[in-house]
Amino acid sequence: MNKTYLITGGSGFLGINLIRYLLEKGHKVRSLDIVEFDYLEKNKIEAVLGDIRDKNILDRAMKDVDIVVHAAAALPLYTVKEIMTTDVDGTRNVLEAAKKHKVERVIHISSTAVYGIPDHHPLYETDKVNGVGDYGKAKILAEEICCEFRKAGMCVPIIRPKSFIGPERLGVFALFYDWALDGRNFPMIGNGKNRYQLLDVEDLCDAIYLCATKYKKVVNDVFNIGAKEFATMREDYQVVLDKAGFGKRIVCFPAAPMIWTLRFLEYLKLSPLYKWVYETASKDSFVSTEKAQRELGFSPKYSNKDAFLRNFEWYKKHEKEFKDKQGISHRVPWKQGILGIFKVLF
Repeated sequence: MNKTYLITGGSGFLGINLIRYLLEKGHKVRSLDIVEFDYLEKNKIEAVLGDIRDKNILDRAMKDVDIVVHAAAALPLYTVKEIMTTDVDGTRNVLEAAKKHKVERVIHISSTAVYGIPDHHPLYETDKVNGVGDYGKAKILAEEICCEFRKAGMCVPIIRPKSFIGPERLGVFALFYDWALDGRNFPMIGNGKNRYQLLDVEDLCDAIYLCATKYKKVVNDVFNIGAKEFATMREDYQVVLDKAGFGKRIVCFPAAPMIWTLRFLEYLKLSPLYKWVYETASKDSFVSTEKAQRELGFSPKYSNKDAFLRNFEWYKKHEKEFKDKQGISHRVPWKQGILGIFKVLF
């Protein structure tokens, strides 16, 4: 049965991939985003320009909606105020509007950032949460709001995805791809032997759709989502440099001095990297997806290496389209800052 979906953050990286996914399955889609929806699919959906912090906009966008996928968020490079008002207050607004309009389910896209920097792996949904930075803390608060509405009788599945990549993904990964295409070695924090799980956006779309279609009593829970196959950081990142064809390598540096240097550069606003990235880059980071596999039937198709290569191939084909664009979202490359100077040394 075809449904009407509302995607908050529909103009973002996850948003456009999910919209294409749902259109292929014959569903009606409405997007709500503060950024204009400028993709080729704009004539196939209803695009609402607006902010989830605006209750009036949300009320109009929620009309006749069956399922909401709440993916809108202010990312870590935004100000503290933007993060808290969007990720926390905005989540409450979405749920209140969904409740008012008797929406069937609200699927909340959280993050494994809620686990902070843990002392063991893999991480399970029952492990304690301890977010790093304002973004991690905001995601925890947003999940607590979801639980409030769940207790009030709503169906609110919570998905905690690992960092996800694939077609349209730029952000911090664009820095890596840019160095690879320019024939540069690439620096890595630590010895690169840590295992860092990623996720292909298509597999994330599969997980979201499972939460939208399985029985409510099954999906009304929290689920980790990540790749099933992943190696060490050094091995997984090297596949992109190999594909670029310049014979370049991942160059590893001791973690402690690199982290202190990046902290200082971040303080001076000279680095594009934020704390969550550089503080965790040298550590293991992977979650158990056993619960999602068992309860949802989740079965990821792509390994870390597969996801990297899919994203890199898309980047190469579309590089000229965003060559002069920079920002702080996943839709555009992040500014290289002082890293652009270091690039010539590699």
